[in-house]
Amino acid sequence: MKIKYLRNELFISQEELAHRSELHRTYISSVELGKRNISIRNIEKLAKALEVNIIELFKD
Repeated sequence: MKIKYLRNELFISQEELAHRSELHRTYISSVELGKRNISIRNIEKLAKALEVNIIELFKD
């Protein structure tokens, strides 16, 4: 997933992404580092917070 890339494109911090997605900042960090398996519900929250379609999170 390219969450970190998309987050950086919006010039927002992990903390801001956490706020927008209603997830914890440490969870965002773990997801970006590939240390967590992420549920479809949280994928949807992140896509909305990043202002992209879900499919964009999986494109290279």
